[in-house]
Formats: sequence, C-alpha cells, structure tokens
Amino acid sequence: MVAASFWSLLAPAIAMTPGDGFKQVVPAAVGFVMGALFLFSLDKVLPHLHHNFKESEGPKSSWQRTTLLVLAITLHNIPEGLAVGVLFGGVALGLPEASISGAVILAIGIGLQNFPEGVAVSVPLRRMGLSRRKSFFYGQLSAIVEPIAGVLGALAVGFFTPILPYALAFAAGAMIYVVVEEVIPETQQDGHSDIPTLGFILGFVIMMSLDVALG
Repeated sequence: MVAASFWSLLAPAIAMTPGDGFKQVVPAAVGFVMGALFLFSLDKVLPHLHHNFKESEGPKSSWQRTTLLVLAITLHNIPEGLAVGVLFGGVALGLPEASISGAVILAIGIGLQNFPEGVAVSVPLRRMGLSRRKSFFYGQLSAIVEPIAGVLGALAVGFFTPILPYALAFAAGAMIYVVVEEVIPETQQDGHSDIPTLGFILGFVIMMSLDVALG
C-alpha cells in the first residue's frame, strides 16, 4: 500500500500538475492531507474495534464486538477502493500519467492483501462462536465497500477532470493513514516484529518493481 501510494497515485498526481517547484506539488500535498484527515474523521465518528480486540475507537456504542470489528475493516477498505477507482478513472479519460498497467497492478496488489484481511475478520468471528457460514459472510461483507468506493472514485474523476491530481493524492493520503495508524502497529505487537518488518520491505520492493517495470 505504501509503494502503491507513491508510484501509482502521488507520482502521477505530481506529473499531471502544470508548473514547477512548489506550485507543481501543491495539489498532491493538499489532496494527501485531505485524504488522511478524511480517514481520521471517520475513525473518530464511527465506533469500531481494532484487530487485537482490546482497543475500540470512536464514540461509545452498545454494538456487538463482531459488528465493531467488521466496521473497522470496512472503514479501512474505503481508501483502497477509492485508489483503484480513481486510477482507472484517469485511464478512462486517456491521461498519459494514469496507465492501465499501473491501475491493474494496484488492483492486484490490493486484492492480494485482501485475502489475509478477510481471514483477520473471519477467524476471530469464528472464535467468538459464530458459525462458519456467518464468519465467512461477514469477512466478505467487510470488503463490499471497495467496489462501491471504486465506482464513486471513477465517477468523480470522470465528472471533474481537473480534480484528478487531488483525487489521486487523496486516495494516497487515506491509504497511508491506514498503514501508519492501523497496519504497522498491529504487526509490531506480541514481540513479532522482525518478520513483519522484513515482509514490509519485501512487499514494498515487489510493488515498486512491478509498477516501474510494467507502468
């Protein structure tokens, strides 16, 4: 997600902005901050439970823990759908900075990381006593927001072409917020930091290589 945020989203946003120096980076910077603040606001407004089942965020709620967990994953899937939708929207508009290969690579990368993400929802729900069918269903349901957000992102870019640099950076900011606020802390818990750190480096290099080589 970090590698994709730069090479597939921020770099094209900067490249398609006219001017040079600080003028060229302003849309990317503004969109990036807005994306991070958007996820920050949702985190504070919507009650949800972290993967470790020990910490909850947002306003106090009487919702069940299963609902809070599914909502947490659903909430953090929004920027992933937006990122793919915005990039494909740029491809549909024929913008040279948004390549179809880059959009497909981003979609594949996000799709691959959705497998363990779905397991992270289904397995804990199963341990809570839900049936296999319900656990699987809720795991799938948590990702349903991605295609919805993708369609909204593509439509927004199509109707408002000038906002594409902002939209690309917005998706990148939202994705980076999720990584820093949620994913990295979760991987560093319980004394298992070496493998997740090496996995992060390997994943970054793979996404960077694919994006540059095929984009």
